[in-house]
Amino acid sequence: MDQNKPAVVAEKTEVQIQSNSERTCMDMTRRDVLRALNAGWLAAGAGLIAMPSIAACAQPAGVITGPYKWREIENTWIPMSDGTRLAARAWLPRDAGRVPAILNYNPYFGRLFERAEEDARFPFFASHGYAGIHVDIRGSGNSDGLPQDEYVQQEQDDGLEIIAWIARQTWCNGKVGMEGYSWDGMNSMQVAARRPPALKAIITHCAAHDRYTDDAHYKGGCVLHDMFEWANLFLACQGQAPDPAITGYDGWKEKWRTRLNAIPFNVANWMTHQHRDGFWKHASVSEDYAQIACPVYAVGGWIDGYKNAVFHLIEHLQVPRKGLVGPWTHGYPQVGAPGPAIGFLSEALRWWDHWLKGRDTGIMQEPMLRFWMQEHVPTPAMTTVPGRWAAETDWPSHRIADRIYYFSGRNRLGASRSAEQRRDLDPLQTVGESSGNWCPSGGGEVSDLAIEMALDQRLDDARSLVFDSEPLTEPLEILGAPLLTLDLAVDQPVASIAVRLNDVLPGGESGRVTYGLLNLCHRESSENPSPLTPGKRYSVKLPLDYAAHQFQAGSVIRISISTTYWPMMLPSPTAVKLSVWTGTSSIALPMRPPRADDATLRPFGPPYQSPVSGEEITSTPGSRIVEWDVRNQRQTINSHVDDEIFLLKAIATRIRTVNDMRCEIQDSDPNAAAIEYRFVMGWERDELKPTVVATHRVVTTPTDFVLSGQLTALDGEEQVFERRWTQKVPRNLV
Repeated sequence: MDQNKPAVVAEKTEVQIQSNSERTCMDMTRRDVLRALNAGWLAAGAGLIAMPSIAACAQPAGVITGPYKWREIENTWIPMSDGTRLAARAWLPRDAGRVPAILNYNPYFGRLFERAEEDARFPFFASHGYAGIHVDIRGSGNSDGLPQDEYVQQEQDDGLEIIAWIARQTWCNGKVGMEGYSWDGMNSMQVAARRPPALKAIITHCAAHDRYTDDAHYKGGCVLHDMFEWANLFLACQGQAPDPAITGYDGWKEKWRTRLNAIPFNVANWMTHQHRDGFWKHASVSEDYAQIACPVYAVGGWIDGYKNAVFHLIEHLQVPRKGLVGPWTHGYPQVGAPGPAIGFLSEALRWWDHWLKGRDTGIMQEPMLRFWMQEHVPTPAMTTVPGRWAAETDWPSHRIADRIYYFSGRNRLGASRSAEQRRDLDPLQTVGESSGNWCPSGGGEVSDLAIEMALDQRLDDARSLVFDSEPLTEPLEILGAPLLTLDLAVDQPVASIAVRLNDVLPGGESGRVTYGLLNLCHRESSENPSPLTPGKRYSVKLPLDYAAHQFQAGSVIRISISTTYWPMMLPSPTAVKLSVWTGTSSIALPMRPPRADDATLRPFGPPYQSPVSGEEITSTPGSRIVEWDVRNQRQTINSHVDDEIFLLKAIATRIRTVNDMRCEIQDSDPNAAAIEYRFVMGWERDELKPTVVATHRVVTTPTDFVLSGQLTALDGEEQVFERRWTQKVPRNLV
């Protein structure tokens, strides 16, 4: 504890727990661990793990847990300089002396909704001689204070104080690491950019380097559907009642109401910042990579929405760094889905031992970038993506060179230019039915990836402008961000395009390798966009998302272009007709030659996570149903995931969640397109049953986004609080 001011530790909440090697393994699958995380509410911006149903308690061969027994402190208060107390859980190794500490810092309620995930991680590090600390951000979980928007300055300021507090404790040797995925992956970078002296290294998973270009709000200047899902889940998260077993029963509901009353209508704030202004530049480490002075391990997944950040970080950071990208969605690699998952806890231990204990683990002698080279586009039915581990010693790699494919008048892709011809595309608003989510995350279980991942693209290809190569005569391997150069014109001043790079198999299946979105008003700048002149010809460049993919002999490379991609991106104010000129339009593919040393890469260990005690009470598989109203040419998509109750045995608490979505659009008219979300999130223990119901709705018009939201808080049948918001936000070149 703090040598100057002892932290308050509730005696009843300090739990002595045996080391992993001694405690009995509960019969719990990784899917069950996922349920404990309340799958849906972390999905868009907070993060969610989709895990295969492999026994979490299965011990791989060889030594996994370390030599130390450890104890868990259920809650300790960390005092801030303004008197605010932040709630923390801690895992401390016994008889290890002063040890380094690993910090995780987020708003997702460490005692309840983060519990299973952190129980599966921090005991492993404690057994190897590391203190683990989870801290609830000010105004969240059991911490004092009022709810805040994303990544505010106060959050960073508190982070500096937390790290200084940890470094002063009698059990800490003064060295701190910081880790996490999604929110906590992002604030690990943001706090690192503030250079606290005790912070010696970080691991950031599935996190954005730029809050405007690569987060759940905008992509290429287009409004993402995921913004509204995330806004709704975040609202439910912000509204959670503190646990009176920690914060006290006296005045508990009044404290809860005070928190509820302070919650802002976050999505309206995000929607008023439609360009890359100071709001988004704040806390974007891309503004000045040089501010980060400690070593960084950046981790991502090819299906995750944040994969681009890994490449930007290892290219632009000026510190020791490593990058890892697997075939996974949004989550940690030790439970990565689709597979193969890897033993990332052991990999992280090598990183921490090197930077926090000064041990030569060999990790920094290995290639800078390690990635899964996919040999087939992931499909919802796959539990493991075909491919292999590969590496590059540095990034950008000097070995990679672009190969240009030009658009031709016969709707082909070829190595040489052809005569210019114009190809026109009339608008259909329902192109994008096979797009999947911007950040697929696996609903309530890994099988729910089937309703969130991109599907076979043939339906969308048939209603897009399509350009195909000849069938390949030999395999072709890419690594990097393909760059599209497109000569085009549109008939409206505001228009967007969606571009997909697809792998078309000999049987006709069209798998999306990577894609990009661009609001054409942002063709030169996302800070200062400008309207288009209808009918004027423009040459625009659009980098697609980073990808690693091997096209097989017999495959066809396809570029598919549309002006809509519903529901992933919201429609333009009016329907857009697109013209594309062949001959000058092209795609540059980053070609990766074979690397013999890939065969000698150090293998990752088998996936492992510490045993977790929990029990699934009820669960309903997710569903996604698309309906078509023939008379009115209107499409409706209904999604239902995360309908479950899960018991956290250690604190006898049941977690409850339900997440529903409805999207509607007319094929010939982008006006009155609507997205609705409803999320139920709560917990139960004895007579306590605090539950939050959050709803959001957005409707598009030619001039505005009409936003509405509602937050209802209940304790059992008693309504504790209700608030409604309505706001009309003018479109600003979007």
